[in-house]
Amino acid sequence: MFITFEGIDFSGKSTQVKLLRKYLNNKNKKVKIIREPGGTKISELVRTILLNKAHNKMTIETEIFLFSASRSQLVRQKIRPYLEQGIYVISDRFHDSTTAYQGFGRGIPIEAVKSINRLAIGDTIPDLTFFIDIPVEEAERRKKKKGKSRLDRIEMSENNFYQRVRSGYMHLAEKEKRFKVINGTLRINEIHDQIIDEIELYESKESL
Repeated sequence: MFITFEGIDFSGKSTQVKLLRKYLNNKNKKVKIIREPGGTKISELVRTILLNKAHNKMTIETEIFLFSASRSQLVRQKIRPYLEQGIYVISDRFHDSTTAYQGFGRGIPIEAVKSINRLAIGDTIPDLTFFIDIPVEEAERRKKKKGKSRLDRIEMSENNFYQRVRSGYMHLAEKEKRFKVINGTLRINEIHDQIIDEIELYESKESL
């Protein structure tokens, strides 16, 4: 399976990714975790450029092309080969982040975003996407706890930006059947249990 986790920053995606890997490993499944942007030598270099706070004059066009370039490399170098070997791939973000952040958040026309996404990933679409949803106010609280000095370029964005991003994810959740919306304000173990339920339901349907 190819499973992705989405959500605004500080939603708790990374924690759930790790818990899911542990669960699948305990079931003797081979699992690879990847992150976006990153995951390959080239993609990690792009990540450094994208998240560097010093690059505060980066244009929105440059941003979307850099994210997509990193993703294109990751898809062809890691994701597809892993899936062909029967390995479970769990990604902390994927192309839906570009739709939500660069499309709805930055204001790049959605049709243009869709075209760029199609070029970057081809037919490599996740089987399941978990949208860990939290209010922007909760994200702001968690952001303050992390501390301003530790924030990356994207995380420093204003609340109104994150409101648009969250709306973008909600839009995707209504359109895409693979999207599963999870309340990110629940306890960590409660979120994990809901994710496992969705995966087991998906696998039971696939086995019919």
